[in-house]
Amino acid sequence: MKNNKNRREALLYHSKPKPGKIEVMPTTKYNSQRDLSLAYSPGVAFPCLEIEKDPSNVYKYTSKGNLVAVITNGTAVLGLGDIGPEASKPVMEGKALLFKIFAGIDVFDIEIDAKDTEKFIETVKNISPTFGGINLEDIKAPEAFEIEKRLSEELDIPVMHDDQHGTAIISSAALLNALDLVEKKIEDVQMVVCGAGAAAISCARMYKAFGIKRSNIVMTDSKGVIRKDRKELSCEKAEFATSRDLNSLDQAMIDADIFIGLSRSNMVNPGMLLSMAKNPIVFAMANPDPEIEYSLAMKTRDDIIMATGRSDYPNQVNNVLGFPFIFRGALDVKATKINDQMKMAAVKALASLAKESVPEFVNIAYDKTKLTFGKNYIIPKPFDPRLITKIPPMVAKAAMDSGVALEPIECWDKYEEELHNRLGSDKKIVRLLTNRAKTSPKRIIYAEADHLDVLKAAQIVHEEGIGFPILLGNREVIEELKKEIEFDEDLPIIDPKSKEEFPNREKYGKKYWKMRKRKGITYFRAVNKMKERNLFAAMMIYNGDADALISGYSRSYPVTVKPIFEVIGRSPGVNKVATTNLMITSKGPLFLSDTSINIDPSSKDLAIIAKMTSDTVKMFGLEPIIAMVSYSNFGSSNHPMVLKVNEAVNYLHRNFPKLNVDGPVQSDFALNKEMLKEKFSFSKLSGKNVNTLIFPNLDSANTNYKVIKELDNALSIGPIMMGMSKAVHVIQLGASVEEMVNMSAVAVVDAQKKSKIKK
Repeated sequence: MKNNKNRREALLYHSKPKPGKIEVMPTTKYNSQRDLSLAYSPGVAFPCLEIEKDPSNVYKYTSKGNLVAVITNGTAVLGLGDIGPEASKPVMEGKALLFKIFAGIDVFDIEIDAKDTEKFIETVKNISPTFGGINLEDIKAPEAFEIEKRLSEELDIPVMHDDQHGTAIISSAALLNALDLVEKKIEDVQMVVCGAGAAAISCARMYKAFGIKRSNIVMTDSKGVIRKDRKELSCEKAEFATSRDLNSLDQAMIDADIFIGLSRSNMVNPGMLLSMAKNPIVFAMANPDPEIEYSLAMKTRDDIIMATGRSDYPNQVNNVLGFPFIFRGALDVKATKINDQMKMAAVKALASLAKESVPEFVNIAYDKTKLTFGKNYIIPKPFDPRLITKIPPMVAKAAMDSGVALEPIECWDKYEEELHNRLGSDKKIVRLLTNRAKTSPKRIIYAEADHLDVLKAAQIVHEEGIGFPILLGNREVIEELKKEIEFDEDLPIIDPKSKEEFPNREKYGKKYWKMRKRKGITYFRAVNKMKERNLFAAMMIYNGDADALISGYSRSYPVTVKPIFEVIGRSPGVNKVATTNLMITSKGPLFLSDTSINIDPSSKDLAIIAKMTSDTVKMFGLEPIIAMVSYSNFGSSNHPMVLKVNEAVNYLHRNFPKLNVDGPVQSDFALNKEMLKEKFSFSKLSGKNVNTLIFPNLDSANTNYKVIKELDNALSIGPIMMGMSKAVHVIQLGASVEEMVNMSAVAVVDAQKKSKIKK
């Protein structure tokens, strides 16, 4: 049934809200007739003529310089084999998505109906003028070798077959670092390569380029050891044929220093591992199941350094660490090819990055106290934001040094700033948040689980491993809705009004009565009030029967939050509760406070809200840059509303001098760092990208977040409750399924943080 669920979710994901995963969006104005006349006839003729005069102007006047083709014929798609060009299209669209979100590169996916090598090459050559680069994908060997070789030689744009080189580049970086840790020289080690496909051949070639002797490599395929006396070897396999008297993988493994697995699961047993040399390096990269299970390998030997292709184990060899950034560097210098020097530069950049101090942003994302270079961290994590500023410059420089760059970079600081700015327009922060939640899922109460969208959100949270849902509401309704969406997991369902829950109503009611008996609540009424789902849920949290609470889908914010406030107290040292909304905008993440609770906060309240928001921003792994927003800039008005903000700023400057906060400032100046620097260079915000806005009252904060949400089509995460002792979060009335899933991740991370503080 799990497979059926995955199938359903995958099919829905690819078909809704509209088919596919990518679309083409205009980058210029198109509002007026004048705009359209410039975009097309007659205005478009002028750039056409400029390109005719000098073909290199195509990079100046079109998107060619940031456009890559992801091309396949569908002959070797994932583990599905030869499924054809149409069936391969979802994979190519997925690759396009990764190019865009990790490196800001636009992609057209091209599926070619041609198994014949010559026809395929001819087709790609004929369409190549459209693109700045070509990523070949899922083409079977040995044709893949010939296709990439020919296209690289015959085209004047970068071409790379990621299936060959991606794994080679990432694993090479891991290998260099692993050898460094075990203090072995690359020219002395003995290596076994299990598998002889395109990836295995390319990996072996890359390792050889870094110094491993070919005579020290033993490669195996489905027929056993590839020996020189074997007949009918392809030229690629013949390149790594050994003259040693070996016939099987287990023989080859004896005294080997390194095992490279690019084959299938369960190829290696504990006995083989035990036969290897001291401090063995084992890269079992078969997906989804490695050649030997990680836990089994680690149990067998404690001196092993291991990497796999899986994200749930240390040292994931993930191609997304390479191809987006390699093409980014190649495109940015208009490279005519991706050569060995550029690939090796990417390897060195990855290897060196793993040895650098890991920023707190990455530690938080992976819920680690501190990631440090060692046997469990030999390659960077895929969500490390430094990748885009480290790899492309090294690749670009290698292209320049090797003579294949048509437009060398002159100012590296400016280039690095441009690369950094490419990070702001996507939703990485949501992926990081979800990833962190999955590291330690918590019990989440959904107080309105008898509503379809709430139940859908709980289903996603459960199936994604974000948390452990507890469903509150009418049991019969929930059971019917579960059948409707094929959600058959046996999760706890609690109906606070049912007879079955009377013991808990009595237990929680007694505790509630003790809290509220001097506020007019009788024992009988306290027990009876436990039929109210939000109060019951709050008591579950209070009693430690759950870790987090999500409510508010079907009830107004004040009605929902009141019983929660009656039960759940503020965090120690906190005298004000507030909310912030994280907006994932086209310019990056932006926090807005207070959007839901404090109607007209005082200057001291504003300062407290700003400080709490800064702590929340840090919880997301970001450094808070806070603007205290007003209709006035830095004292240009003496209105009480402005003076309130000014007093809050002064309080923060006195008590938290290291906090990046300033104001009062108008929102346009706050969000336009060049304009702010020009007019108010004295400000602590000058030259910085503001990511947090503190508004003078609830009216302005709530209005602005909803305007941004609708006009910018921004994803909203919130309201995020700040200042509470437990992870309780009240969503907006009618929140979407996506918003509830994201808020569930927030609730889990919040609960993780609070449990650590408690300890």
